[in-house]
Amino acid sequence: MDNILVTGVGSYLPKKIILNKDLPPELNTNDEWIRKRTGITQRHVVSKGELTSSMAIESSKNALKNAKVNSKQIDLVILATTTPDKTFPATAVTVQSALGIKNGPAFDVQAVCAGFIYALNVASSLMKTSYYKKALVIGSESFTKILDWNDRSTAVLFGDGAGAIILEKGNNCEGWGILSSNFYSDGNLSNILDTDNGPGMDGRVGKVRMDGKEVFKHAVEKLSSSLVEVIKAANININDINYLIPHQANIRIIDAISKKLNFPNEKVIKTLDLHANTSAASIPLALDVAISNKKIKNGDIIALNAIGGGLSWGASILKYGKPD
Repeated sequence: MDNILVTGVGSYLPKKIILNKDLPPELNTNDEWIRKRTGITQRHVVSKGELTSSMAIESSKNALKNAKVNSKQIDLVILATTTPDKTFPATAVTVQSALGIKNGPAFDVQAVCAGFIYALNVASSLMKTSYYKKALVIGSESFTKILDWNDRSTAVLFGDGAGAIILEKGNNCEGWGILSSNFYSDGNLSNILDTDNGPGMDGRVGKVRMDGKEVFKHAVEKLSSSLVEVIKAANININDINYLIPHQANIRIIDAISKKLNFPNEKVIKTLDLHANTSAASIPLALDVAISNKKIKNGDIIALNAIGGGLSWGASILKYGKPD
């Protein structure tokens, strides 16, 4: 069976940065409070006219360049986002058009902060069972557009950005690429992290609402269990993992998972302090940072896991790059 290789990564962050000290005064918060409870020091925020699609396009260009792949070779585009440009069509088709991709489907996946894991799973499954040879998988969010800037419990947590990866079908690459994946949802928990409105209700854009204590409890349990499951499915040991890239939601969640699984803290990739929670973009953004900083190298075994509204969650194990 063909292996699905991860051969290139790219990212994009808006130029506008808001430090903790520059947040609106009506939030009644401060830098120390935010750092202590979340680990966040700043976030990138889209400027007027900057879209989820425009960030996705830029991150995709960087991923294509990194993978040495021409956009015309891409035959599958999947974009994970909670903040599409329009109700329809899918934001993925805007990216497809802008990059001159003519072959195959382009569509969005909506699983909030778990969206990238979902998109990765869908893309690799389609590639294994069809003719698709090269896929572009993106996480892009202009999440600050759906925040209530009077709600301290959510407004301080999120930022905007995009990350993209190139998947390629490879022959004679045993032990490389995506080794195992899983994803789950539990709709009974949808009310602990959701928006308060939407186009299917009265037409207004909904704002993010969250029960932080409940989300924390479920995040630690579900992220840990899904990671243990994919490690077992990949037929490896947790000590074989070079780096863990968790969804960058909250430093306390990340540290709790590391402690629960007895996984070395120095092998956990963290970009939360500079990016905040970028929802579906957080994992590919962190992956690109780690590769650019030469932390992650060709052949490293990487674990990914994420959880978001739904509740939706999942994990993946991959061996990055391809044989020399």
